Amino acid sequence: MKFKKPKFWNNINFLSVCLLPLSLITIVLNFIKSKVITEQRFNIPIICVGNIFIGGTGKTPLSIYIYNLLKKKKFKPAIIKKYYPSHIDEINLTKSKVKHFFSDQKRMLSISKAVTKNNDIIIMDDGLQDVSIVKDLNIICFNSSDLIGNGFLLPAGPLRERLRKISDCQIAIVNGKRNIDFEKKLKSISSSIEIYQSKYELNNLKKFRGKKVLAFAGIGNPKNFFKLLKDNGLKISEEISFPDHYNYKKNEIENLILQAKEKGLKLITTEKDYFRIKQLGFKKINYVSVNLKIINSKSFEKELLRNL
Repeated sequence: MKFKKPKFWNNINFLSVCLLPLSLITIVLNFIKSKVITEQRFNIPIICVGNIFIGGTGKTPLSIYIYNLLKKKKFKPAIIKKYYPSHIDEINLTKSKVKHFFSDQKRMLSISKAVTKNNDIIIMDDGLQDVSIVKDLNIICFNSSDLIGNGFLLPAGPLRERLRKISDCQIAIVNGKRNIDFEKKLKSISSSIEIYQSKYELNNLKKFRGKKVLAFAGIGNPKNFFKLLKDNGLKISEEISFPDHYNYKKNEIENLILQAKEKGLKLITTEKDYFRIKQLGFKKINYVSVNLKIINSKSFEKELLRNL
């Protein structure tokens, strides 16, 4: 979805309250979907890594993390992701990180392909709202800088469905700073849910240290990317944000390169943005790659395997 999240999603205000009646449409559509769509069960475990906050919660890095964890445990996992043309950046990024990856317009087709390739565990990158597939483990993702925004459903707020969806999940991952009050809120909805913290670690920073940079990003939460760079000691002279999954035009990248050169800045972006930009012929754009780290990873690993 190519848009910048409206600022009124961050808190309860006049505009969000005015739009609240329209959120009833989201509730009704979710209810109808849950009643008319028949669930299909597959004979291999299915892990769903999803969210209820629209965009920017770290589903893809977590899916890759789980994939690598299961590979070390001698499983044969596969990541599947529903194909959307606008998500080709995430698709190409995941393809570059894992060997077994399937992306089709129907998730069931991807699962069937994975089964024929002898994969024994499916990791669904997104799909918590897909009621056509029975999942063995639901992991819900949040970002500490957003959490649930104003708590309203689309379009009055950033939520795809009501917070009670947490009761269908066994694990919650909150990326960023710990928030005890939010954890209590989750526990009040589901006392059995296990909550873990995660954080991002940047890999290739050496060539950027001590240099002033122009950072740009077209992801769900550009401000989190900029903050991550600053937290890792980079000197950001200028920040430029684009909508999530933004289709850059060649002249826009040329202008960014020229702007950075004129100001004596190092141009830098996200790895996900890089996979969109290099299709335009720009293969030398600097980017930083990110690894996800789970705090208390041993406990997370046990909980993951226990639910399978």
